[in-house]
Amino acid sequence: MRPAAFRNFLLLASSLLFAGLSAVPQSFSPSLRSATGAACRLSRAESERRCRAPGQPPGGALCHGRGRCDCGVCICHVNEPGVYFGPLCECHEWVCETYDGTTCAGHGKCDCGKCKCEEGWFGDACQYPTHCDLTKKKSNQMCKNSQDVICSNAGTCHCGRCKCDNPDGNGLVYGKFCECDDRECIDDETEEICGGHGKCYCGNCYCGSGWHGDKCEFQCDITPWESKRRCTSPDGKICSNRGTCVCGECSCHDVDPTGDWGDIHGDTCECDERDCRAVYDRYSDDFCSGHGQCNCGRCDCKVGWYGKKCEHPRSCPLSAEESIRKCQGSSDLPCSGRGKCECGKCTCYPPGDRRVYGKTCECDDRRCEDLDGTVCGGHGTCSCGRCVCERGWFGELCQHPRKCNMTEEQSKSLCESADGILCSGKGSCHCGKCLCSAEEWYISGELCDCDDRDCDKHDGLICTGNGICNCGNCECWDGWNGNACEIWLGTEYP
Repeated sequence: MRPAAFRNFLLLASSLLFAGLSAVPQSFSPSLRSATGAACRLSRAESERRCRAPGQPPGGALCHGRGRCDCGVCICHVNEPGVYFGPLCECHEWVCETYDGTTCAGHGKCDCGKCKCEEGWFGDACQYPTHCDLTKKKSNQMCKNSQDVICSNAGTCHCGRCKCDNPDGNGLVYGKFCECDDRECIDDETEEICGGHGKCYCGNCYCGSGWHGDKCEFQCDITPWESKRRCTSPDGKICSNRGTCVCGECSCHDVDPTGDWGDIHGDTCECDERDCRAVYDRYSDDFCSGHGQCNCGRCDCKVGWYGKKCEHPRSCPLSAEESIRKCQGSSDLPCSGRGKCECGKCTCYPPGDRRVYGKTCECDDRRCEDLDGTVCGGHGTCSCGRCVCERGWFGELCQHPRKCNMTEEQSKSLCESADGILCSGKGSCHCGKCLCSAEEWYISGELCDCDDRDCDKHDGLICTGNGICNCGNCECWDGWNGNACEIWLGTEYP
């Protein structure tokens, strides 16, 4: 091709390409700049017109206020959680209606803020079926809230689903049972939701930084950091996790999460009078067991009494021998070596561990657990420290199946120790696992290669009864330490 003809071809191709780009909708055109950093070929008025929603007058918000206009093209940005998109940043992927926590009730797709329902469903959130197969009684039953009220008296029931009353179309009444009424968040004076200083969720205002009050109507005169500092309790928690911080002051909860009434007070809600009660009962008179006075959640016991709740008498009518004899029971040691004897009564170690119990702490259900913490191998239940195996299992920890699915050769190969001796010569092999000799109680281990007599003793008990012997070494229960688990390192005695 001649040079002149080639030049004419390039001019024609460029003209056609420019015409084609001009015909492409603006949403598909990345820019009308000739190059990066070059001047825009559109006037400012034309550029802004293209970034403005149809019908909006000059001076109206560009890109729906969710982006910036770059030579007639909207560059969307995020100034709140979510992602904006669309040619004019008109779409937001989080604004579709939800029902029972599911977008479009799982019966439609979210398309630029509106649910497109599948066939057979309708409603803003695609929550209503077009055909109902329920009886009216069944439908009403499904619409009842926890108080047995249909749609919380704030809506009507449609085929087992509540349709909330919103005559103004503002959607302020919502929820699966119409239980949320955001009209409660409207400030009476400004008529704004949470006074314009917070977000409303299910009728409750969550105020922005520096604001507080039921409807965020009060402004705080200290910084959020100073407010947090004043509300931080000695343990580093905000209002001790028992209250809310309002402008540097803790508002303590009257009711704890379990529903028990309590007297929580203190500058940072650090005092909980319920800790002084033997039983959590607002109307009972059992503070400090009747033998002391409660001071910020701690009992100051009267003379002659001690304990976390003043439950132990210091003076005992029993002699030391009688007290120990009562605490021994059938064991050789007071409280079976697992507790403390006070005036003939045992308090088992560690405090609060329900696995150690009994009048003389004779039951220790920790002995039913293997090293992984599994009780009776997952094949039985524990009763006072002994495993009761399910049918088809046996062994001290129900670890052996009665039926074996392997050959004798396979079983023996798993039971042989490094020197080739079956179960170290101190037990028998069953289905690939060694059963150590019952006559030699101190023999243990996967291959019967451990001697529990090598574990340290204290007061005549291996691991002092406060741990388990694992191949010659004591593994102590929580709160105990020492070679023989003889040292208590837990909290003060309850």
